[in-house]
Amino acid sequence: MTDFKMAAPRPQVALRGKEGLWMVHGPPDFRENAQFPRDSSVACRVMAYSPDGTLFAWCNGQSTTVIRVADWVVVQQIPTNRTAQLGFSPRGTYLATWQQYHAIKDNPAASYNLHIWNLETGKSVKATIQKKRALWRPQWTSEESVCAVFASGGVHFYRDHDFENITARLTLPRMEGCVLSEGEAPPTVGAYVPVIKGTPAFVRLYRYPNLGGEGSALASRSFFKADSIHMLWNKKGTALLAMASTDEDKTGQSYYGEQSLHFLETNGEGCAVTLPKKGPIYSIDWNPNSMDFCVVYGFSPAKATLFNLKCEPIYDFGTGPRNCVYYNPQGTVLCLAGFGNLRGKMEFWGRGSLKLVSRMQADDSTQFEWSPDGEHFLTATCAPRLRVGNGYKFWHYSGRLLNEFSVPRDKELWEAVWQPFPAGTFPAKPIISPQVAATQAEPKPAPYRPPNATGASTVKFREEEAPEAVSDKALSKNALKNKKKREAKAKAKKEELVGSPLDPRSAEQRDALAMASYVLGPAQNTPVTPPSLQDATIPTEIDKKIKNLRKKLKAIEKLKEQKAEGKTLEANQLSKIEGEAVIIQELQELELNG
Repeated sequence: MTDFKMAAPRPQVALRGKEGLWMVHGPPDFRENAQFPRDSSVACRVMAYSPDGTLFAWCNGQSTTVIRVADWVVVQQIPTNRTAQLGFSPRGTYLATWQQYHAIKDNPAASYNLHIWNLETGKSVKATIQKKRALWRPQWTSEESVCAVFASGGVHFYRDHDFENITARLTLPRMEGCVLSEGEAPPTVGAYVPVIKGTPAFVRLYRYPNLGGEGSALASRSFFKADSIHMLWNKKGTALLAMASTDEDKTGQSYYGEQSLHFLETNGEGCAVTLPKKGPIYSIDWNPNSMDFCVVYGFSPAKATLFNLKCEPIYDFGTGPRNCVYYNPQGTVLCLAGFGNLRGKMEFWGRGSLKLVSRMQADDSTQFEWSPDGEHFLTATCAPRLRVGNGYKFWHYSGRLLNEFSVPRDKELWEAVWQPFPAGTFPAKPIISPQVAATQAEPKPAPYRPPNATGASTVKFREEEAPEAVSDKALSKNALKNKKKREAKAKAKKEELVGSPLDPRSAEQRDALAMASYVLGPAQNTPVTPPSLQDATIPTEIDKKIKNLRKKLKAIEKLKEQKAEGKTLEANQLSKIEGEAVIIQELQELELNG
């Protein structure tokens, strides 16, 4: 079963919503897959493909079903009707299911909410209690020789499909995270422990099975500002990125909290990744070749930078309305996008040439996912993030919108997932040049811009009432000479100030100008050059509003600190604290829209 080979590669997409569960073919036909029997149950709460794409599983509120994608034959019907999480082992030998924990006093075995099922026999080979959703997933090495399961007392390791005997344990006080690498044998484990009674948080790397002993850590990084940690291994399992986050920023500069990025290698090296721009870290992603990674960070407009394995910046993508980064599966194309509270602008860069290939926009998107072929991708608007305008779109990274579908108004779309394929199924193809992408992009109508954004006057005079301009011919020779001198002097002064220490604009103002120039730049779906600050003008009214709102936020932070210290606040001071969310939203809109 696990060695079953797929027929001709043809990626498809599984969709889940109020209409149940169904599948559609990817490019080029986009039709619904008639071979897959649509499940019309509104209780389809979870679905998943196996990592090689040969198996598909879902729970419809009655049972959990596993089918073989090649011929749509049911492999197993597992009697678990409350499954909330699903996960396959790398080769599809096992299926892990998790459901919300419910204690049953008379039958402790019935309280087990985490099960590992052998898909050949249909039997549960491991059952335990895991109350935390964040720690539910068992982790395997790529060849399934080692399995790690979070349990009481730490992480238990099993070897060679034997779930009766624990071969190793990783026990650290109050450990809240553990990630197993896939690319090495024996594997490496990254473990995270939060701040405990004044002692710093830390991330450590261990080599299985030498776990937790004195001096057994391969590498370690410690830090105080860490309420949570997100850890991400590269594909080869040689390096790990750990993003430390705090729930709040005590400096008052950001309502996202504070983030820092740390780099650890299995050879013992480790360092903090220095980010040139202050602000939150929105997204990080490893190149599938494991040789570089990209980070999106900084106060809006966010900056994106490419780093090598020495944590040295090798390319700066500039700033723009973005908060996500995605490599395609072949590592040849990089997408920088702005979803969520941003408008869905997407940039596609060729990784080899580091040139901007295309730019397009997918409004109100809540989900982005590359196709396994590395050329197409999917954007979707899903509930509960957005409950109106639900649907999905298929694109080519050159800028072409290939197909789109909207669910009926009274229905909702909850999830869309590409069928994965084994690595190497789709080889890397040459990157389309920006010129070709421009010819392939579908023409879009120019967006409406108000007159004051295009430089035109908002008031139009009748031709007979328009004031007459004084022409150069009407001026005397001396007057014309003096006029040209004044214009040249003013232009030289302006160019001298731009970018110099005497430039009256702050760094935040210059970033805001870059953002405004970027948003109001050339038409969508065309390869463009990032805007220059040399031609920007100073939006003084917006600057004043932004400065005023930041003053209000700082005042609110001081009031919150006084309240936390036990000081009694007056009614007007409490009302200011309650209005913080409105001020933040207004400030964010001003910063994004320029």
